[in-house]
Amino acid sequence: MIVYVNGEACQLEKEIGLPELLTQLSLPVDRVAVELNQQVVPRKHWPQTIIREDDRLEVVHFVGGGR
Repeated sequence: MIVYVNGEACQLEKEIGLPELLTQLSLPVDRVAVELNQQVVPRKHWPQTIIREDDRLEVVHFVGGGR
């Protein structure tokens, strides 16, 4: 099955939970925000969010710094 993460095609064997996908992609789950099919997914909804065929995710990394 194909999903798209930040515009890049990503092959998955089956439907997967959002937290598992982020871990599989080695993303820092404590420093990202996720949009699924143009809808922001609140962190409290991550455990029940399932990624399915043709889903489109945008993952934004938070970066510290500045003054």
